[in-house]
Amino acid sequence: MEQREFSVEAEDAGQRIDRFLAGEDTGLSRSALQNLMADGHVLANGRPAAKNLKLKAGDTILVEIPDATPIAAVPQDIPLNVVYEDAHLLVVNKPKGMVVHPAPGNPDGTLVNALLWHCRGSLSGIGGEIRPGIVHRIDKDTSGLLVVAKDDPTHIGLSRQMAEHSVERAYQTVVYGGFAQDEGFVESYLGRSKTDRKKMAVCPDGEPHAKYAYTGWRVLERLGEFTLLECRLKTGRTHQIRVHMASLHHPVAGDPVYGPRNCITSLHGQCLHAKTLGFVHPATGEWMSFDSELPDYFTHFLASLRRGRT
Repeated sequence: MEQREFSVEAEDAGQRIDRFLAGEDTGLSRSALQNLMADGHVLANGRPAAKNLKLKAGDTILVEIPDATPIAAVPQDIPLNVVYEDAHLLVVNKPKGMVVHPAPGNPDGTLVNALLWHCRGSLSGIGGEIRPGIVHRIDKDTSGLLVVAKDDPTHIGLSRQMAEHSVERAYQTVVYGGFAQDEGFVESYLGRSKTDRKKMAVCPDGEPHAKYAYTGWRVLERLGEFTLLECRLKTGRTHQIRVHMASLHHPVAGDPVYGPRNCITSLHGQCLHAKTLGFVHPATGEWMSFDSELPDYFTHFLASLRRGRT
């Protein structure tokens, strides 16, 4: 069980404990914190705290986070778009709407469930029971290319390339607004939002738990009130492109989290596709490069923009 301790400063006195903790770096949503309180896992000065407890300066808050219950991933006969496969790895083109690995709320129907069926158990074990073979992830509603490791040496080799930022990853996306320049980049530190734990946010340099992120962008086509961009990643942080584009006031079209309130619901999530993937094959030393076609949801949206309708 993980434990996290927080001290209440004078400026936080008078706050309800659930609101105070929602603004701290717990990595948990307010509802999750309230559930922990209901189960007696949040202590104020050594005693179980109710969610409506008003805090005083000098109070000590201890949050106990029970170990997660493992979710056993089971093989499922789900169709996969396999772009390349050999004895060591495979590259798949993930469709929009598919979750990469099981998690609470998504216990099955994921890419991992499909991979376990397709590979008949020949996936690396480094990712553990929940994420076998998974070297990197893309969001549920982001489509595109992923590389999956079948054995541990391949997983280690690919992970090292990810850490060294030598993997080529290029995305295409449609964002709001126009750009005066044809290309540029965004670099910042990204971490959990202090107001919404399900979101990521740009953080000040040196903020605890924030990680450096770099996204290069290039205009491919100007489409009136929207722009088609290519985004190239040096890092692969959670929601990186979506947060970086929103920080430039050019959120990704269809993004219900970082976009405008009246997001384009017909896209069923962000218009973002992992189009190009390149890496050195850990077993052969050969440079491997893959490119995928834009999926139908993306090309239909582009066509409507080119016709002057959204």
